[in-house]
Amino acid sequence: MAAIMLLFSGCSLYKPYSRPEIRTDNLFRETGESDTATIASIRWEEVLTDPYLQQLIRSGLENNTDLQIAGLRIKEAEASLRSARLSYLPAISYNPQGTLSSFDGAAISKTYQTPNTTASWEVETFGKLTNTKRQKKAALEQSEAYRQTVQTQLIASIANSYYTLLMLDKQLEITLQTADVWEKNIQTMRALKQAGQTTEAAIAQAEANKYTVDATSVDLRRQITEVENALCAMLGEIPRAIERGILEEQSLPETLAVGIPLDLLSNRPDIRSAEAALAEAYYITNEARSYFYPSLTLSGNLGWTNNGGSGISNPGAILWQAIGSLTIPVFYKGTNKARLDIAKAQQEEAKLNFQQTLLNAGSEVNNALALWQSAKEKVELYEQQVILLESVVRSTELLMRHTDVTYLEVLTAQQTLLQAQLNQVANRFDEIQGVITLYRALGGGRI
Repeated sequence: MAAIMLLFSGCSLYKPYSRPEIRTDNLFRETGESDTATIASIRWEEVLTDPYLQQLIRSGLENNTDLQIAGLRIKEAEASLRSARLSYLPAISYNPQGTLSSFDGAAISKTYQTPNTTASWEVETFGKLTNTKRQKKAALEQSEAYRQTVQTQLIASIANSYYTLLMLDKQLEITLQTADVWEKNIQTMRALKQAGQTTEAAIAQAEANKYTVDATSVDLRRQITEVENALCAMLGEIPRAIERGILEEQSLPETLAVGIPLDLLSNRPDIRSAEAALAEAYYITNEARSYFYPSLTLSGNLGWTNNGGSGISNPGAILWQAIGSLTIPVFYKGTNKARLDIAKAQQEEAKLNFQQTLLNAGSEVNNALALWQSAKEKVELYEQQVILLESVVRSTELLMRHTDVTYLEVLTAQQTLLQAQLNQVANRFDEIQGVITLYRALGGGRI
């Protein structure tokens, strides 16, 4: 047995997991940043500086049910690891016994056996216990990474919902301002009709357009309520109005360093979780191999009994027994082979999932960076467009009052301005969302 143990002590049954060779070069497209620094290393309070938003995030981290469930999974994994570590020790039980017996009216016979302590110890031979312990440790790491995944996603989701509210607030503000403009235009057109410079049909058309704008306001209020309700659900609270700032006051980082792709392996919790799952599958495979080798179990019991035969009566005598059991698998109807084949397939599946998770992370980083860059450029372009269209609207309104310019030209100018203003708000939201998405995609949001 000692020779066999020495022979297999250097085999893969005892080797710890090592990361497979994977390529991370060129995972990010050309970013123009050569610095190894990354915004993922910045605390979320330094990226999301709005005080209302920070309070919401803290509340979510404390009360979100998904995050609490993830924390309970960590406790479960910790308990499993403790149990695996204790499996190296013998199992001891205490089973005192007492018997009263009588046959055919004879005197009652009393026997006892106490304390009757039984111990059983499986000797570690071919890595079964070691691989089980390492497997449980990998499962714990996976649970911890999963909790971090939930946490980073929660921070990003709360931030996106918060900024969605600011976007809807601004869109509602623009829409209400547009409705006021239409109301003033209707009054102006009625005065022009009295002067014979426009028609009743033109006034009716203007009123119809105002109703359309009013309906848009109703839709925006509904959307605001729905987003508030969804945000409260994330916070673990009953639905309520959310206190918040305004879109124009928001300040986020102007430059976003993505670092190097290799950072994702340590920063992204979902990648760490996928690798921990791969490590767990590796140890499960090793454990499955160990079933092909002998197992040694030592057991025994020790007690005090008066049931030692006719020559012994009270007081009792010591009773002890020691057993060594060596089990060598010969034929288990294919069970061990099937167990190993399943474990190998699951290990390969975990490896592919790990590789795909890394690729998905790179894709998320590239998409988020592209969203932020394009939105930033569009914000600057639409800013100039809005300035020009505001000038067009003012000029067209003056021309309608003093020349033969019709209400249709005023209508066209105002609708174009409204759409440009709404687009500008959406672009600003996309710019903010790009920052948040990139921050999460790089693995930011750790505490």
